[in-house]
Amino acid sequence: MIVKVLEVIATSEISFDDAVRNAVKEVSRTIKNIDSVYVKDMKCHVKDGEISTYGCVCKVSFRVE
Repeated sequence: MIVKVLEVIATSEISFDDAVRNAVKEVSRTIKNIDSVYVKDMKCHVKDGEISTYGCVCKVSFRVE
């Protein structure tokens, strides 16, 4: 079995959890057989003293057929 890893950056205005879900949703549009997601890094953008967006760098692992 061969597994490839794709690194993506995803964002959300709601939460880190939602950002990770957005990463999986977007990658799954073109990639099949996703096995796991490793969250490599997280950050927030701040505007006017409030968190405006949540972001994460994700490594998405998938099996190659």
